[in-house]
Amino acid sequence: MTLNQKQLNFFDTFGYLLIQQLFSPAETKKIIEGFEWSIQNCGGGKNHNGSSRTMFGGPIEHTSEMCAILDHPSILGLIGGLLGEDFNYCNGDGNYYTGDTHWHPDGSWGQLFAAKTAFYLDPLTRDTGAVRLIPSSHRSDHFVRKEKIDVNNSLELFGVSPTEFPGSIAVETNPGDIVIFNHDLYHASFGGGSRRRMFTMNCTRQAKTPEDLEMARRYLSVHSPGGYNVKTGAGMFNPTMIDTADENRMVHLRQPIEIHDQLFPDLARDIISQESALDA
Repeated sequence: MTLNQKQLNFFDTFGYLLIQQLFSPAETKKIIEGFEWSIQNCGGGKNHNGSSRTMFGGPIEHTSEMCAILDHPSILGLIGGLLGEDFNYCNGDGNYYTGDTHWHPDGSWGQLFAAKTAFYLDPLTRDTGAVRLIPSSHRSDHFVRKEKIDVNNSLELFGVSPTEFPGSIAVETNPGDIVIFNHDLYHASFGGGSRRRMFTMNCTRQAKTPEDLEMARRYLSVHSPGGYNVKTGAGMFNPTMIDTADENRMVHLRQPIEIHDQLFPDLARDIISQESALDA
């Protein structure tokens, strides 16, 4: 897909986009099957009892079919249209969610540096766990940021429940829909059940200036396997993501691997053989 100017304007102003049915029913079925296999076999899903959230890293990195989501033309067009065609893929998380989440942003970069692409694998309404957003709250001049309002304390502050915070919206979705939003955007979820399936891809701009490189290092020092003290066996990514990569995919992997290896040398994997194979 190619984003049009209206979509770009919308994302810049409000901080998010909903793309309905980005994936076909057949593609969505395979994605759900791949997610279920991954969380059951690699993410602790077999032990999920609904009492708390079950989460695991790299949800698209455990099978070759799930890795190929990063190669999908529509995903490349969507993320590349916002962050640049040479964007960095920086992992993500897969979840069986239980109950509510509180209001929070994933960053405070003050610019479009990172975006989250969210896959919701069950039909969700405002009352059953659909993602809630505060449009434009990624902007430094938004009243929540400017006045440093604790949105989760809105009942005590204003007599308004966090679920009804003024200006917030619920983005209702069906499997196959994609929501992508700026990491600085405030988001939450309320009313979900005890096994709400959702996974994300976190991506950033390719670092091309010293300032960008410093942001990338700060980002990956936290949002990475090393930042969470998780051993993948291959450094920044699970092995399948690297082992099945062609040169086009490596455009999105190479810089995060290099930075992660610098930050966490004890977790680094020797990828010389992979690079040599791509050059052959």
